[in-house]
Amino acid sequence: MKLAVITGATRLGRQTPRQSQWIVNAAAEIEGIDVEHVDLKDYPMPFFNEPISPRYNPSREIDPTVTKWLEKINEFDAYVFVTPEYNHSIPGVLKNAFDYMTSELKRKPAAVATHGTIGGPRAAMHLKDILSESQAIVIPKASAVAGMSKIISEDGELDAEISKNPYGPQRQLDAMLTELKWYSDVLAPARATAYAVNV
Repeated sequence: MKLAVITGATRLGRQTPRQSQWIVNAAAEIEGIDVEHVDLKDYPMPFFNEPISPRYNPSREIDPTVTKWLEKINEFDAYVFVTPEYNHSIPGVLKNAFDYMTSELKRKPAAVATHGTIGGPRAAMHLKDILSESQAIVIPKASAVAGMSKIISEDGELDAEISKNPYGPQRQLDAMLTELKWYSDVLAPARATAYAVNV
């Protein structure tokens, strides 16, 4: 499984890369997962301004900076989208990245990882809706961390004491990654067959 862990915040002082690196570290320990960190900061795109929905525009002219993002996101079999909660939702830059997509996520599993004062539940809810509309398969398990910047280091290391909690964030993350890989392993051959028959 080729997995993208996507950092969905770009503002100055952001803490989200800590959570992303923590997820990357955990995924790298699982046999059969080839993980890559994809940071939206490396894909600066203009605010979505195409005159027709990308899904329904056969004559679409794509901005070169957007092409770079779409080509990268299309490389993967599965995704973890990592986002803070801003004003009860996800950052605008992350929503903008979705607005440019067409079928890149189609029939591929995606998981949601959030952080915020109370773990980011409203951001998770909105992101799951967006992923569903993007034709991804949104897996049930997720990862939510409250007070993330206080318990995860810049290197993606979870506080040692907290990591021992059998019901804590590390167990939640491990369960999410295990489920994500299961879905990816099941969907990959089915997806190949579906495309072969043009379904």
